[in-house]
Amino acid sequence: MAVFAYQGRTSSGELEKGTLEGDDSSAVAEQLLKRGITPTDIRETGSVIAVAASGISWWQRIQERNVNTVELMLFSRQMFTLLKAGVPIMRALAGLQESAENPVLARTLQGLRENLDSGRELSNAMRQHPKVFSPFYISMVQVGEMTGTLDQVFLQLYEHLEFEKDMNERIKAALRYPMFVMVAMGIALVIVNLWVIPAFAKVFAGFHTELPLMTRILLGFSGFMVQYWYGMLLAAVGAAYAFVRYINTREGRLKWDQYKLGLPIAGKIIMKSTLSRFSRSLALAFRSGIPVLQGLNVVAMVVDNAFIAQRVEQMREGVERGESILRTAILAKVFNPVVLQMIAVGEETGDMDGLMFEVAGMYEREVDYEIKTLAQQIEPILIVGLGILVLILALGVFLPIWDLGRAALHK
Repeated sequence: MAVFAYQGRTSSGELEKGTLEGDDSSAVAEQLLKRGITPTDIRETGSVIAVAASGISWWQRIQERNVNTVELMLFSRQMFTLLKAGVPIMRALAGLQESAENPVLARTLQGLRENLDSGRELSNAMRQHPKVFSPFYISMVQVGEMTGTLDQVFLQLYEHLEFEKDMNERIKAALRYPMFVMVAMGIALVIVNLWVIPAFAKVFAGFHTELPLMTRILLGFSGFMVQYWYGMLLAAVGAAYAFVRYINTREGRLKWDQYKLGLPIAGKIIMKSTLSRFSRSLALAFRSGIPVLQGLNVVAMVVDNAFIAQRVEQMREGVERGESILRTAILAKVFNPVVLQMIAVGEETGDMDGLMFEVAGMYEREVDYEIKTLAQQIEPILIVGLGILVLILALGVFLPIWDLGRAALHK
């Protein structure tokens, strides 16, 4: 993606300047409008210029790693502690910059200090670093500045990031075993077809008789792999590259994310974890005082699923037309009846944030149960698949030997 320098006006008429990454100027303009900024000028700037301006060589930039979730969590927790203790924000940032081990984070904090020195607010300064601070993070900081509760906002952000990290780690841990088994089965299949079956083929050639159908199929597939393995490898790499390119497009990402929600076993976990992330983020936005429309807008960027994000955008458009949150949630067709009932009660009582936290907790408990039982659900499928594979190989290899043995006995 290219880097664009922009100028725009906020809803209060203030001039806003900065840089953003995007596919084109239209994509950057869309990002700005979602942030409540009306763009007046958008110009593309080369990334090489940005590197030269920072005084960092391209080789150093390649070797550097981005700011990860743990570092952002630590930054949020430290900011909460320092601000709560009464430390001025400039001193807090300066101290964190000196202790930062990641050069990218140190430069980011330096940039925040420079922007604050020039009179900008912290949230506006964070917008200049979209790779470090998400739109949700920036919106929360902005609300903290407006309400004077910046220290509490940093604590809430720390807890939110901790939840996100825990959820992602549990899902990865649950999928690690089945992925390992599937990769091992794939490697074993390649080894058998390239080296084991060709050795038996030489033995079967000496039988001078018609081989069973299963054996002929195995020998034919093995011979094809031996002769065209490089073509199959190139085709697999090309297909993987084309798939990655496709899902990086807007339409491809939308269809892939929708398809993932319908996958057996894994689809339930992805759906519930995404809705848990949505519910907790929206509850946190409501509790922090973010308006409903802005809250739905930034939450759509947090859910990490293009299909669910599209439904959240539809909810925002419905609320903007004057519809209730309950009606838009029903039309979204992603919430179960219990959640819809909780939303209805939340609208009636005005305790939407509390009930959305309850919804998030319910989804989290369901995800926790699904993850704990994931191995039990996948294990029978893996065993059946492995059994079928072994049966095909055994029949293909040993049927000719059995037939030869029977023929010898009859003689």
